[in-house]
Amino acid sequence: MMGGQQNGLNQLVSFLLGVSAAAALIFFLSSAGGKGAWLTDVSSWANGTVAATAPAAKEANLTSTAAHVEEKASKSQAASPAAAEEERELEKLLAAVADEHRTVIMTSVNEAWAAPGSLLDLFLEGFRAGEGIARFVDHLLIVALDDGAFRRCRAVHPHCYRLAVAGRNFTDEKVFMSEDYLDLVWSKVKLQQRILELGYNFLFTDVDILWFRDPFERMSMAAHIVTSSDFFIGDAYNPANFPNTGFLYVRSSRRAVAAMEAWRAARASYPGKHEQQVLNEIKRELVARRGVRIQFLDTAHVAGFCSNAHDFATLYTMHANCCVGLGAKLHDLRNLLQEWRTYRQMPDEQRRRGPVRWKVPGICIH
Repeated sequence: MMGGQQNGLNQLVSFLLGVSAAAALIFFLSSAGGKGAWLTDVSSWANGTVAATAPAAKEANLTSTAAHVEEKASKSQAASPAAAEEERELEKLLAAVADEHRTVIMTSVNEAWAAPGSLLDLFLEGFRAGEGIARFVDHLLIVALDDGAFRRCRAVHPHCYRLAVAGRNFTDEKVFMSEDYLDLVWSKVKLQQRILELGYNFLFTDVDILWFRDPFERMSMAAHIVTSSDFFIGDAYNPANFPNTGFLYVRSSRRAVAAMEAWRAARASYPGKHEQQVLNEIKRELVARRGVRIQFLDTAHVAGFCSNAHDFATLYTMHANCCVGLGAKLHDLRNLLQEWRTYRQMPDEQRRRGPVRWKVPGICIH
């Protein structure tokens, strides 16, 4: 009898201990990660896969997933039928324009820049005159900022997107740093972020940039962001360089999208500044706190009127920055393109003898 009581008591104690342990485990799981994250870690640890899967999980966190894109698209389409139609048109164009690496080259124009004989015509002519870069036109998306620019774009190029900005008219040339100008440049950043969210890389190039050679040869695919420089100090990854976002490559990833969101949000902290100035203010934070790798391109290769090497042998692109006025930009870029054609007709021996410079000064270029 005594042995039976003892046996029953042991069973009761075992039962109570089991219930207590189960309750404690349930409580711990509910407070240790919520949605089964802890269980996943335990399972991985038990299978000896934690070390192997951690880098993969980290990289997956940097890649735009289909679910992330779908979530963003749903929010965008919920705004209005017009927004939903713009979204569908953008997705259709990106699919048609992107290369095999899901990279899109893009520029933007208003009616003044797209008019016959204006910057758009000169920009497209540069690809035909360059060294082996005519193929890039097939991957070029032209963003039209008004109806006139859109009509003109459709007349000269198959891939045109009409970007609507509520309450703004971008038809005429915009005065640098005017309110319209600021809204214009920030609207481009918003569109660029959306392109990244849809899983595409982009290389944005201002329409007042002439291409001569393939600039991808100078860009590191290890960088999240690649930007041209107003002034280059010699170290491509030193944030002390001054960015020029008129030539900007961003590789699609969650980290890049977060960087774009931070960039746009920082506008409120720097009122009256354009997007390039704001990026210059936050570049160190992006690098140090967010782990963004920013490559600054050497002005010997990706040059501008602000700073250039005066040698066609090293030149990949030339930006008509530090130059105010449409007429002045057109004058100097046309002259530069003509001198490039002369350079290409030179015998190889003559090219190799030394720097081949273009004639200066122009209205802006020196």
